[in-house]
Amino acid sequence: MQIGCHGSVWTGTFDTDGLRLAIESTRAAGFDLIEIPLMDPGGIDRATVRALLAEHGLAATASLGLSARTDISSEDPDVVAAGERLLGTCLEVLADIGGTHLVGVIHCAMQKYLTPASPGGRRNSVEAIRRLAGRASDLGIRIGVEVVNRYESNLFNTGRQAVRYVEEVGAGNVFVHLDTYHMNIEEPDMYTPVLAAGDRLGYVHIGESHRGYLGSGTVDFDAFFRGLAHTGYDGPVVFESFSSAVVHPELSQMLAIWRNLWTDGADLGAHANAYIRGRLRSVASIGMH
Repeated sequence: MQIGCHGSVWTGTFDTDGLRLAIESTRAAGFDLIEIPLMDPGGIDRATVRALLAEHGLAATASLGLSARTDISSEDPDVVAAGERLLGTCLEVLADIGGTHLVGVIHCAMQKYLTPASPGGRRNSVEAIRRLAGRASDLGIRIGVEVVNRYESNLFNTGRQAVRYVEEVGAGNVFVHLDTYHMNIEEPDMYTPVLAAGDRLGYVHIGESHRGYLGSGTVDFDAFFRGLAHTGYDGPVVFESFSSAVVHPELSQMLAIWRNLWTDGADLGAHANAYIRGRLRSVASIGMH
């Protein structure tokens, strides 16, 4: 299992200098993996990033949220095509830097929809992800569709709904991506959705209810980590938190970061790394009882 950190804990810019800072900081905080937000995949110096990852001994994944202009759940074929091209570019970037997973809100736009998803829009999303899965398989990359709350997607908002979507896609390298921040809003508890996802669960985001320091909010992390242990989950576990003191202004507005619960990414990241590893050690000890 790899314990990772989202790059926005360290910086809001992901040019070469920003990525160098994020990679160095991720390693200094004791993580195994960095999740790189691909807001501008064309602006990444792939060779330099790959070299930096190798230098610091870090694995890499990547994430993004689609916009209204690239929404593959749209009924407009031009918008769907634009989203598929963007995600195809992200897969190529990820392969070139040696990354393993493309995750996030990549099945629709990350926005508040004013109507339910249409059957045609859902079909477009499923078919686009299915096509992208074929390309990802050729590149050795897995694709995770992130379960987010009702204010950021209308396609699915719970783990069970995501399992049905993944099964509809029907590709072995497409899986469910759970996020404790969103689960805390939409799920009945933090344990049973992990069991329901089972071997369809391939990626995890760890975030507190208010996106601040882990353990200072309302998320039942004990139940969640027990679920991971019960199912034998062994995929990436990635800390995610946002503060407008650090994060890119566009992303800050998209995620409604209207107040800051932290300003020191180094302290926050070191705390999160220790917190996650401590919870994992605790649930691993249950087998000795």
